[in-house]
Amino acid sequence: MEEIMKVGVLTSGGDAPGMNAAIRAVVRAGLHRNMEVYGIRRGYQGMIDGDIIKLDSVSVSGIIHQGGTILQTARCKEFTTYEGRKKAYENLCAFGINAVIVIGGDGSFTGAGIMSKEFNIPFIGIPGTIDNDLYGTDYTIGFDTALNTVVNAVDKIRDTASSHGRIFFVEVMGKEAGFVALQSGIACGAEGILIPEEKGQIEKLMNYLTIRAKQKKSSIIMVAEGEDEGGAISIANKIKERFPEYDIRTTILGHIQRGGTPSALDRICASRMGVAAIEALIDDQKSIMIGMVNNEVVHVPLNKTVKLDKDVDRDLLGIADMLV
Repeated sequence: MEEIMKVGVLTSGGDAPGMNAAIRAVVRAGLHRNMEVYGIRRGYQGMIDGDIIKLDSVSVSGIIHQGGTILQTARCKEFTTYEGRKKAYENLCAFGINAVIVIGGDGSFTGAGIMSKEFNIPFIGIPGTIDNDLYGTDYTIGFDTALNTVVNAVDKIRDTASSHGRIFFVEVMGKEAGFVALQSGIACGAEGILIPEEKGQIEKLMNYLTIRAKQKKSSIIMVAEGEDEGGAISIANKIKERFPEYDIRTTILGHIQRGGTPSALDRICASRMGVAAIEALIDDQKSIMIGMVNNEVVHVPLNKTVKLDKDVDRDLLGIADMLV
């Protein structure tokens, strides 16, 4: 493989707190290794459009604490076609870029893996998604900040729930994975947690609420947006039909979970992963994701991380059931 002298970096898919810390680490680690680093704006769309800028140390100064991504992000239908990827490759060649670091989730890594094979160009993935649902890594950039955002919001909701003896159904992000709902639910002391990975939860919830009727206490029920029974509003309506005497409210936290200043953990992990991505290129790696397992950096083949599903921690499910 030819020596890597010019590296592109992009953010793709949903934004996540800590992406800027990863961009900063890639740029400064690359410069340390005598590489030139180019920022590709608006993800794969920017690669197709040639929206590419050279980055230096000053370009990434003062961004480590910022949420979102300075390179912006976008979803790109054109990149799913060979013609779109060919146009993207031609733009990379025009700038002399011979390796790309992608910060994103499984959709972003799918495209990276395909383009890497088609045009024999190294792609390295850095997991950036608040959902924490990528196979091969214990942790994804943005997850810790999102958890803390949810916990802070639910703590406030708990105050009003307690004051009025209400049941609050709180919907959090997680269309296909319940990592945010499960861990924030434990951290908030939620009385119920509904996630896509676990079946038969509605009946459990009904049984709990039957007991609760005698206790007349408030409750917080965490709902992942991808739960099979529906979102928070749909489930709350079903509960209201069964228990019309209850004072039920719903709150959908939505995109507030994606924003905000990244936590120290997100900044540190993003920095470690950014440096590891540059080191992987130095070691002639291609088509891999940088992951973290047991607090150690690992390399995971891109095709593995996009094809295999990551399950929630079953021990945490048991703990959640015990602590209701």
